[in-house]
Amino acid sequence: MSVPALRTVHLAGSPDRPLLVVGPSLGTRVERLWGEVATLLAEDFHVVGWELPGHGGAPLGERFTIAELARGVRAAADRVLSRRSAPDGRFAYAGDSVGGAVGLQLVLDHADRVDRAALVATGARIGDAGLWRDRAALVRGSGTTALLAAAAQRWWAPGFAERAPDIATALLDDLSAVDAEGYAQVCDALRDFDVRDRLREVRRPLLAIAGAADRTTPVASLREIAGGAPGARLVELDGIAHLPPVEAPRAIASLVRDFLAGAGARHVAGMANRRAVLGDAHVDRAIAAGSSLTADFQDLITRYAWGEIWDRPGLSRRDRSIAVLTALVAGRHFDELEFHLRAALRNGLSRDEIIEVLLQTAIYVGVPAANTAFGVAARVLDTRDPA
Repeated sequence: MSVPALRTVHLAGSPDRPLLVVGPSLGTRVERLWGEVATLLAEDFHVVGWELPGHGGAPLGERFTIAELARGVRAAADRVLSRRSAPDGRFAYAGDSVGGAVGLQLVLDHADRVDRAALVATGARIGDAGLWRDRAALVRGSGTTALLAAAAQRWWAPGFAERAPDIATALLDDLSAVDAEGYAQVCDALRDFDVRDRLREVRRPLLAIAGAADRTTPVASLREIAGGAPGARLVELDGIAHLPPVEAPRAIASLVRDFLAGAGARHVAGMANRRAVLGDAHVDRAIAAGSSLTADFQDLITRYAWGEIWDRPGLSRRDRSIAVLTALVAGRHFDELEFHLRAALRNGLSRDEIIEVLLQTAIYVGVPAANTAFGVAARVLDTRDPA
């Protein structure tokens, strides 16, 4: 079995921090895909990325399998660790799509070296052999520019390109620059990749992160990993498609940080739900305002309110928002009502539906409380800012 000589890229963090290796999605540069996440993790990890052959200036070599790519990633990590005088040290891993498939192969074949792995928008089998044969043939015949329109539909959820046009354009420019044969060789490797029957062999902690809007590796693909690998955990991100590290960098950074730090499953799920419902800006402010005095309380709320109740499947987030708004008015918790009104908008309630909920509280809770609640709602609904 050959070992591809992979190009590595320092992304962020000091070499005295624990090593986190991150892997790219097909057609992307690792620095573009993981750059912002790496910056957010720089205080906690030394983040190093690797490039697929023919991507991001990485040279082509002999043809390879996903298992051989995993060997190449281990060898690249060994070189980094050797420079730190820790040649036999462990490293953490996170990868998107084919990068996630390589991560899964790593924990199966090199569990002695990989501490934990976050697998993003990937699968134990991605697509089918026919898809990859056709894609490889198309690219070998017409180049990667033939994929641009389809990539724009697959890679991100509706609205992302309008919110972040510079990033979307840069990602497509990177795809255009990928060597056609390098891209096709990755297709060939994915054509033959299938470790579904080995998931029960996994002995390292895994976090599977799925984008709810991902059509390439849908939630079911990540659920299969989480259900088959002992102790693995699944987190689903609403409104996100196939490139979560660029679509939701703060959410990914938070999930990866907590998971790699050994946070329990409830805490990891709770932080994901908290960010999805309240928004990154609110959660970041709350974390920044925290202290040793409130740390245990924040952990309690994250695990049990967000990781237990908000994670239950019995009610939708929209329905839970209705229940929370009513309870906050009843308890006269008007400071929290303001950011939960914003959360209700995020969870799909309309302005008129929120008004109906508050009218209901006037009868069943009391007019004075509802009067104050409408005053709070006016500040939120008149600005229409769900952030």
